[in-house]
Amino acid sequence: MDLRDEGEIIDAELVEDRELVPAAPAARPLVDEHTVLMPGEEIPTSDDPRTTYTERDLYVSEETAQALKEAEEEGSPQRKTAMGLFEAWCAEQGRVAKPCTTATYTEYGRHLMARGLKVTTIRHYMSLIRTSMPPGKKPDNSLFLLLLTQYRKKNKRALRRKEAFPITLPYLVPMMEKAEADDRPIGWRDSAMFAFGYRFLGRSIEDVDLDLEDLTILDDMVLVWLAEDKTHKGEEQTLYLHDREDLRLVFRMRRWVNYLASQGITTGPVFREVKRNGTIASSETRAKTATKRGDYLRPQTVNERVKVWFAAAGLKTDGRPVSSHSLRAGGATDLGMNGATDEELEEAGRWKKGSRIPRERYVRPAKDVSKDPFKRVPTHDPEPRAQK
Repeated sequence: MDLRDEGEIIDAELVEDRELVPAAPAARPLVDEHTVLMPGEEIPTSDDPRTTYTERDLYVSEETAQALKEAEEEGSPQRKTAMGLFEAWCAEQGRVAKPCTTATYTEYGRHLMARGLKVTTIRHYMSLIRTSMPPGKKPDNSLFLLLLTQYRKKNKRALRRKEAFPITLPYLVPMMEKAEADDRPIGWRDSAMFAFGYRFLGRSIEDVDLDLEDLTILDDMVLVWLAEDKTHKGEEQTLYLHDREDLRLVFRMRRWVNYLASQGITTGPVFREVKRNGTIASSETRAKTATKRGDYLRPQTVNERVKVWFAAAGLKTDGRPVSSHSLRAGGATDLGMNGATDEELEEAGRWKKGSRIPRERYVRPAKDVSKDPFKRVPTHDPEPRAQK
């Protein structure tokens, strides 16, 4: 076919054979010292000249690949929740979730704002999503933060945090006594869990992840070994939880641990599922109903039991919700209201050094409630004293 018949003009320049442009070089591997490939993956390539690595430098073993897969699957529950919701939304919208584009990331942030969520919740979820992206593939969050700034200005109620009602000793003791009233194993477990949670000042996930091997119960205290916690990564600790007459931590923990031993349980999680007949649920049973946690209780279980016994004891809050975090808040509040220093609060609750959380969220609100500057004003007497 003659291209001129089709009205197409070809503009070309004749050159000698020796002037021909050499062919483009073959693609080289696009890798650097940070490249990690799973078994079966192809080596990425690029036209850019780079240092060429051999397979020995790029691949990890089957064992390492499996360990990485398990580590990713066992990520924090909050990260899984955030990514699960994000992935579901992306599927509905026909968008790619991982790695996502800046536009998708920004649009999802606006979606959360449209739902009227708290500023802290939105910021937390969006941070979890962003850090879940592959290295070098994180979306730009500047546009999202711009929208969040406007959202903050226009929705003042979205700034309000939902603080847990602090379960201080006047609330905690009746709860534990009510749980123990029927003298049943589930009550023994719950009262031990509450006493420990209050004195340990633990986050609910720390309470339910505790193993029997991590505990040493003495006559006047409970020793707790921690490999690490939220604010002390890779830093082991031994905590000394001294007992009190009102808390009876040693008695309650020892009664529960002895009951576990009577069921043949001397290792593994401290707090476990108790069936209606009072026996401990077997690992086989838990494997069918708790595929992710196994013998370990969910943090949500602590939350549910706190609510059950708080209501059963006939207790009332000031409007703030009761939750598992109420135990940690209660211990911190009792300490702060009774003269504990900032350093003592930080150490007891294992907050970061210099953290403002214990003082601002637990101590200050409790003190503010008791303050009344109008007490200085004398009560108005409608009748002048001279006329009485």
